[in-house]
Amino acid sequence: MKILYYVLAFIAGTSLSIEGAIGGTLGENIGEIETTFYMFTIGFMTVTLITLFFGKGDLSQTFKVPKWKLLGGTLGSFYNLMLVISVPVIGVGLAVIAALFGQIAMSALIEHKGWFGSSAIKFSKNKGIAIVLLALSLYLVY
Repeated sequence: MKILYYVLAFIAGTSLSIEGAIGGTLGENIGEIETTFYMFTIGFMTVTLITLFFGKGDLSQTFKVPKWKLLGGTLGSFYNLMLVISVPVIGVGLAVIAALFGQIAMSALIEHKGWFGSSAIKFSKNKGIAIVLLALSLYLVY
């Protein structure tokens, strides 16, 4: 059953590439910040509907958690804006590879240190090789 989560993560990755391509071209038409605003507004409305019909959590807990845990939305907006700005200049492929490189490098550090409440998973030789190969792929695609 764990394979389902790999498939979901793969779908998330493909949707980010599509979003980057769409956002990059839309940014040339309506502006980069405006595109990010538009995308997050539509996303907010979509997730609001999904929450209303399928949500099982408790949004009132938002006011009780440590405030640093609420940075995710800000970081997501920042990520999207950086993608909208970079795609028209370097293309979808390079933008996504560079973003993926940053994600993998930072996730390895976060896991190694156990930051943000994540499980501590020691940095391994294989992770190091994977990060170097991803950096190499960025260089080769460039």
